[in-house]
Amino acid sequence: MSENILVIGACGQLGTELVEALRNIYGDQHVIASDIRQSNDDVFKAGPFETLDVLDKNNLTNLLQKYQPKQVYHLAALLSATAEAQPKFGWTLNMDGLFNVLDAAIDFKIGKVYWPSSIAVFGPNTPVNNTPQNCVMDPNTIYGISKLAGERYCEYYFQKRGVDVRSLRYPGLIGYKSAPGGGTTDYAVSIYHDALTQGKHECFLGPQTELPMLYMPDALKATLDIMHAPAEKVKIRSSYNLAGMSFSPEEITTAIQKYIPDFTSSYKPDHRQAIADSWPNSIDDAEARKDWGWQPDFDLDKMTKDMLVNLAPRYGKSLSI
Repeated sequence: MSENILVIGACGQLGTELVEALRNIYGDQHVIASDIRQSNDDVFKAGPFETLDVLDKNNLTNLLQKYQPKQVYHLAALLSATAEAQPKFGWTLNMDGLFNVLDAAIDFKIGKVYWPSSIAVFGPNTPVNNTPQNCVMDPNTIYGISKLAGERYCEYYFQKRGVDVRSLRYPGLIGYKSAPGGGTTDYAVSIYHDALTQGKHECFLGPQTELPMLYMPDALKATLDIMHAPAEKVKIRSSYNLAGMSFSPEEITTAIQKYIPDFTSSYKPDHRQAIADSWPNSIDDAEARKDWGWQPDFDLDKMTKDMLVNLAPRYGKSLSI
């Protein structure tokens, strides 16, 4: 596989691991990582890195002319809690960045474009349990509004302009290789670090706030699966529901206590609680399973064990798991 692939917004939580996974498949030199600034992660030293603000159309054009990628993964976005603090910039980055990529896909005949959506597209009047693929969607955050608008534009560009756009509605993403990036579900990453370093965690959500989550290896698997699926199997061109597991801060605390018995959580809900309350408790991803064979590998206990095993050495700890 010798085609070039461009990853925009590569230094975030998902992008860091996606670049590594893509380079393992396509080769280091064929996967061009780009972001507004370079991360210190060793992943980015293995192959090309380009500084790119996706709002800078001229620079984007120059990169596309230079590398002629056949696939673009457009991950640059302002996430939920961060976008609420900067609503106008959140809208500009999330929407104008997407337009720039979709228009470039036409101009440069890019074969496939990946753009992530989110469970933030759902809102307070969405069915909260086993949320279906098609239902009421009334997001009340800038992040959710921009993602819902982005879904409509992706489908429009597919239907009217023939752009092969593929998308997944990610739930909260949990991984150990990079730091949280300003999302409402990020407590489920920091809680593992706190368990190993402090033995306690103060959660910014209430103890029984159940949210859909996905472990990073499953997120990578789903992303690569939909991008590698034959075009005729990708029947939804807005964005697919995607699910792995659902749990509350109370339940993740209990899962950690199996391995660190003295670990405790306290709860101090902040502005992110209102965001979480507008999101589903669980997701129905039957369409993804039916169309291109999606199947997660991790549940809460399996993920907790893997997170602790991989994070413990970072803090000089050894766990008998």
